[in-house]
Amino acid sequence: MKRLQVTLLTFLTIFWANAFAQTVEVREKSPRARTSSHKYHNPVFEPILADPTIVKADDGWFYAYGTQDNWGDGNPAHLVAIVRSKDLVNWTYEKDAFLTKPSWKEKGGIWAPEVVKVNGKYHMYYAFSTWGDPDPGIGLAVADAPAGPFIDQGKLFSSKEINVPNSIDPFYIEDQGKKYLFWGSFSDAPTQGTYGVELSEDGKSVPNPSKKIKVAAGDFEAVMIHKRDGFYYFLGSKESCCEAADSKYNVRVGRSKNLFGPYVDKDGKDLRERKSGSVLLQRTQTIAGPGHNSRLITDSNGNDWILYHAIDVKNPKVPTGANRRFLMLDKVSWKNGWPEILNAEPSMDEREAPFFK
Repeated sequence: MKRLQVTLLTFLTIFWANAFAQTVEVREKSPRARTSSHKYHNPVFEPILADPTIVKADDGWFYAYGTQDNWGDGNPAHLVAIVRSKDLVNWTYEKDAFLTKPSWKEKGGIWAPEVVKVNGKYHMYYAFSTWGDPDPGIGLAVADAPAGPFIDQGKLFSSKEINVPNSIDPFYIEDQGKKYLFWGSFSDAPTQGTYGVELSEDGKSVPNPSKKIKVAAGDFEAVMIHKRDGFYYFLGSKESCCEAADSKYNVRVGRSKNLFGPYVDKDGKDLRERKSGSVLLQRTQTIAGPGHNSRLITDSNGNDWILYHAIDVKNPKVPTGANRRFLMLDKVSWKNGWPEILNAEPSMDEREAPFFK
């Protein structure tokens, strides 16, 4: 009888222990539990992922791509690093997008990639340039999968061919059944500015370059256009991106009822005029040069998020001397029809993370 009692007690102990463990496991896997406890802290990827572009692929992962850079880890410069994440917070390096550098230009780096899915393929529109380049241009590479390899398709146009100085920083958008490319960067030349032009149906060429339209002045670069509630929002970066701790890069915004503008800021000033744009994001005493943002990503709770690069003032460079432009994430709120980031500053404290089912 005593042995039976001991056996029964042992059975009940094991039973309740297993039941408790299963309950804990279910709670840990529960999306509801995660929404109240999942936090993050910037930066979300380092040492470098400058000029980020983000795409959510068919496999459910987010893929991010950054400008060609040497990370100071003893390896050659990454030919467009690819990192991926399920939640925009935890990123892992996968591989480089290119096996070899495109050959249609003698010298240059692959800058500011823009990756989107077009007609079932992954298109990477990219800038090919050097610092002070008199004739940078925009190229296209295509892949079957988000992790590549991306096969170069060659040049879309050079600055001289399209008659837009400093033609870099491409951005792709589809609107009302048509495909468009926007691009541009800093210049004081008469033809300076950010422009947009219609692409071919396959997204691989510009049928009528002369039909390009200017949408912003030449003190903007890194254009991104977001459509919401009947408005098109132009986000662009101004001032110095790459002066380490002295970088003054900042993001400004304007809006329009039409894709090609005119875009105006909160004060009604046309973005085609220099010194325009309402501040969305600016540097702090500890974080320099926040800018060149991705397109906005909406999570499962309906919240919008933006990724961009920035620089730690106390640790601004990697050993090779490259700017340590790491990847940052912040929530975008909407007030009176305008996007806002809390205090218009990069966050460095703990925040509630995006939630994806």
